[in-house]
Amino acid sequence: MLPQEESDEKDGENGGNVVSKVSNFLDRHLFVLRNISIGIALTGIFVIARSVRLTTKFYSTLDIPISFIQQNVKLRGKVHHVTDQGLAVEHLPITIPFISSILRKRQQDTLLTVKLAGVELTEDGKAWLKQNLAPAQVVWFRLLGKENSAVDCLVLANLGGIFNVCINEELLRQGLGRTVPVQGLHFQSKLFWNIHKKLLKAELRAQKSGVGLWKKMNLREQIFTRLNGYAIVKLLKKTLKWNLEDKRKSNT
Repeated sequence: MLPQEESDEKDGENGGNVVSKVSNFLDRHLFVLRNISIGIALTGIFVIARSVRLTTKFYSTLDIPISFIQQNVKLRGKVHHVTDQGLAVEHLPITIPFISSILRKRQQDTLLTVKLAGVELTEDGKAWLKQNLAPAQVVWFRLLGKENSAVDCLVLANLGGIFNVCINEELLRQGLGRTVPVQGLHFQSKLFWNIHKKLLKAELRAQKSGVGLWKKMNLREQIFTRLNGYAIVKLLKKTLKWNLEDKRKSNT
C-alpha cells in the first residue's frame, strides 16, 4: 500500500471516530439537551407573558394585577385633570412592536384615579397641581396600595429640570399639604418607613421655612389678629352682660 493511501485511510478513520463520538455524546445527553430546550422555551414564554402584562393598558384600577401592587411596579401615564382625590391619569403602557398591536383594545379610554400617597392635599395644593401638571403632562406613578377605585402612589414628574421630581414630597416641601399614613403598606415594612422619612423631612423643611400652611405671620398680621381677638372677647363679655341684665329685669 502506498503512503498516500495509508494517510487517506487514517483520515477516514479519524473522521469516523469524531462522528461516532459526537453521536454517542448526543445519545448519552439527550435527556439533558431536551430539558435545556424546554427551559429556553419556558423562559421565552415567561418573557412574553411579562411583556403582555407590561404592554396591557389598564382602564380601571380593577385591571391592575395584585402582583403589580405587591411589587410596587412603576407605571407611566398622562395627566388629564386634577380631582379632589388627586390626579385623573390615562395609563400609557410600554409599546412593543407586534405585541402592542395585538393587545390594543378597541374601547373608550377611561382614567385611573391616582392618589398622592402620604399627603393630605389643601385647596392651595390642588391649585398648584393644576398649575404645574398641565393636561397631557407625562408622569410616572409607583403603585403602593389600592383602595376601592383609586390607587395610592408616589408620583414622579419633570417640572422643567434635569431630573424627575417626587410630587408628593414637593407638595409637602411647599407647605401645600400634611403628611398622613401611607395606605397599602405595612407599617413595619422598610419601604413604609423610607417613604415616611422622606415625606416628614419635606414637611419639616416647610415648617422651618414658614411657607404654605406654616407661613409665619408678620408683625402687622400678629397685631391685627390680637386686636381682633380682643374685640371678640369684649363683644362676648358685653353680650353676656346684656343677657344677665335682661334676666334680672324679667325676674323683678
